[in-house]
Amino acid sequence: MQDVHAVQSVVERKQSSELGRRLWRNKWIYVMLLPGILYFIVFKYVPMYGLIISFQNYKPFKGVSGSEWVGFEHFQRLFTEPDFLNILSNTLILFVMNILFYFPIPIIMALMLNEVRGEFFKKTFQTIVYLPHFMSWVIIVSISFVMLTMDGGIINDIIEYFGFEKINFLLAPEWFRPMYILQVIWREAGWGTIIYLAAIASIDPGLYEAARMDGAGRLRQMWHITLPALRSVIIVLLILKIGAVLELGFEHVYLLLNSMNRNVAEIIDTYVYTAGLKQGQFSYSAAIGLFKSFIGLVLVMIVNRIAKKMGEEGVY
Repeated sequence: MQDVHAVQSVVERKQSSELGRRLWRNKWIYVMLLPGILYFIVFKYVPMYGLIISFQNYKPFKGVSGSEWVGFEHFQRLFTEPDFLNILSNTLILFVMNILFYFPIPIIMALMLNEVRGEFFKKTFQTIVYLPHFMSWVIIVSISFVMLTMDGGIINDIIEYFGFEKINFLLAPEWFRPMYILQVIWREAGWGTIIYLAAIASIDPGLYEAARMDGAGRLRQMWHITLPALRSVIIVLLILKIGAVLELGFEHVYLLLNSMNRNVAEIIDTYVYTAGLKQGQFSYSAAIGLFKSFIGLVLVMIVNRIAKKMGEEGVY
């Protein structure tokens, strides 16, 4: 028995020394990872402590430890709110529009850019489509306002020039969703191509040469080589996108929101700000945030399992 313990201790010491050597050998890699690790610890994991207040009637002067526990009262209120179903449906509709109309655009743009042979034109076009990503939503919405307003907006001037009546894009509820998704495409589509272009760059050029020798044109090469190579990247990004099903971005929607389109424009993020934070209902807003995170987690797990059953790697 003593011999077994002695052997185990020797093995453990060898494993420990081997781990120490491996850590020291890769020390600069871990130093490079440190800022990212600290970011997630400080801004993602530490704030999870605040989720406790979603089960309390939180009072700032009493603190977390002194506030009254109310259990699931705030969740019951959320699900029984008269406007909750409308707000949830607005959020889901915008999310589905993101998946159907925005998500494929970066893929298509990456495939198109990959086929461009003129290096100058390719880099110029990339710069132009990347640029909107670095503008805030305030600038994007302001430019849209100037273009779409009925008082001197270029779009309405063109409509009037061709003999049609001006359209109140900014106040009409039926135009809110198209305007929202077009702004998302305008700002983010170019930036979204970066990952796909990087994946395309990693494809073995020999595959294209073999396809050309077999008589395959560019379209067949794209269909039989490029798209299958992108499939795993597309699946992973789709899973991550679905995980953010209720995260549409507060700033963008809030800037477009007004009293005329509120019925179709109010989403969970703006509802948290209006009903939760502006009125000082911190526990209620925390309960809504926890609900959003739980739905995202469940959807990621479901879609990831489906992806694995289809033979893909998934995100974990």
